[in-house]
Amino acid sequence: MIWLAWRQFRAAAAMTAAALGVLVAVLAVSRTALIDQYAQGIDLCARGGDCERFLDRFFDEHQNPFLGVTAASLALPALVGLFWGAPLITRELESGTHLLVWSQSITRTRWLAVKLALIGVAAAVAGGLCGLAVSWWAAALDRAAVEFPLMGPLVFGGRGVAPIGYAAFAFALGVTVGMLVRRLQPAMVLTLVLFTAVQIAMPLLVRPHLLPPARATFELSPENVDQLARGRDGALAVAVDTRVPGDPGAWTLSSRIVGPPGVSTLAVPGLAPEDGTLIPVATASGPCSLRAEPEGPPERSRDTCLDEINRLGYRQDVTYLPSSRFWPLQWFETGIYAALTLGLMGLCLWLVRRRQF
Repeated sequence: MIWLAWRQFRAAAAMTAAALGVLVAVLAVSRTALIDQYAQGIDLCARGGDCERFLDRFFDEHQNPFLGVTAASLALPALVGLFWGAPLITRELESGTHLLVWSQSITRTRWLAVKLALIGVAAAVAGGLCGLAVSWWAAALDRAAVEFPLMGPLVFGGRGVAPIGYAAFAFALGVTVGMLVRRLQPAMVLTLVLFTAVQIAMPLLVRPHLLPPARATFELSPENVDQLARGRDGALAVAVDTRVPGDPGAWTLSSRIVGPPGVSTLAVPGLAPEDGTLIPVATASGPCSLRAEPEGPPERSRDTCLDEINRLGYRQDVTYLPSSRFWPLQWFETGIYAALTLGLMGLCLWLVRRRQF
């Protein structure tokens, strides 16, 4: 039975292995230049340069490959579900070849269990190799990608060991849907829809609650203030950045400006509270006049204004998942997907014994 399952699966396995081999080769070749450029830039800025500006420029130069490689890692599990999982049983049901196998000495349960075990392990290995290869290649870019933090929903799912769970789950989901629908094309469409829904629900509804988030209060500085502008009635409109000072890889769950006791802040009309806040500080004169000082550049006036805001007691209050929790979250999420995978496989074995095919 193992030999038969392998013969049916070997073409898809060979194509996937070839694609992964090409991907790993390309990543290995390009990584050397990437790491050298990053190391040289960090060395120069550490001697007195602007490291933040270097990191922004470094990521901008490699943003397209970064997004492309991340997309490939995220797409692999979905492709496994579409082209490995959904057709596995559906094609046999449509062609009737399962009846030939069942007429031999092979039981239904053993027939399906061998297929699930062999191809399920292959799916997990493929997802793991892709995720770890991408993590290895993108290590420097992940430290520079402020707009796409390592813990954020987009990047987190394409790194580490999480793709192992995604790929195994997508495969089991495809097999389950195929056994229920019994038609290949509808099964593939439904598998893609369900897998996408789960992948969207996980970071929005589940991941933020797997570990208790951290909460911190930071002074306002150029690192976390995105914009200063005149608001209504002469107040100061302050927009804070979503990044967490000192931890660019963190995932910000909420961010807002809080005032000193007894002083309230107001939302800027047309903006969400996390995007802009009105602070009752005069902008026509004084430190927050938002104009360059005669003896210095505009940045000096901005820094003086921020010093005044901090002196008055305004702070940024942030709830976030720090990048130090990357691996615990990876293992938690992989465990959840492993449990879902085993549950779906158990359902498949129950269906093959109880239903008439």
